[in-house]
Amino acid sequence: MRKIIVSATVALVAAVSFAAPSQAGYYSYGYKPHCFVKKIHSYDYYGNLIVKKIKICK
Repeated sequence: MRKIIVSATVALVAAVSFAAPSQAGYYSYGYKPHCFVKKIHSYDYYGNLIVKKIKICK
């Protein structure tokens, strides 16, 4: 009896773990990602300011 319960629990966990990622990436017609530009400030070896612009979309 215990083996049946354990195997049923393992099967349920496996089914849920495969179903969760498929729900996470939902894209349909008319989907527009939210994008913005992030500026990263850093300094080189000589102390000069370096600004990198990175586009981030969610």
